[in-house]
Amino acid sequence: GESCRNVKAADALKYVSGYVITNDVSSRHWQKESGAGQWIKGKSFDTFCPVGPVLVSADVVKDPQTLRVVTKVNGEVMQDSNTSDMIFPVAKIIEWLSNNMTLAPGTLIMTGTPSGVAAGRSPPNWLKAGDVMELEIDQLGVLRNPVVSPPDMAKL
Repeated sequence: GESCRNVKAADALKYVSGYVITNDVSSRHWQKESGAGQWIKGKSFDTFCPVGPVLVSADVVKDPQTLRVVTKVNGEVMQDSNTSDMIFPVAKIIEWLSNNMTLAPGTLIMTGTPSGVAAGRSPPNWLKAGDVMELEIDQLGVLRNPVVSPPDMAKL
């Protein structure tokens, strides 16, 4: 890859080396009940944010805004959407992030998740130890992760 700064959306995808699936795991307990806020501690525990299974070259993914995105928990579909439904396309996100800030080769930009997260369900179906999450994106593969509790998990 190549560094970029102050890139216009029309040129932004030229700086993308590839695409990969990330699982932006959140601990809602820490985000909402423990004063940790939305973005830092509640998303930063060990094993949160698995990445993979492979980095797919940008020349393979001709249009990042046409990919089906499916999330399953224990084989049940929880999210089924398309990157065409993103609020901001990948090129606009790069344009905005590179505004007066250098994006270095290897920078991972996570773009969010479609509707269907546990917090938005009634009742919420929180992940628990033993569950298996599968995130599948057309052309990128399937990222499969078991949900486990750390052996030294502190009780509040």
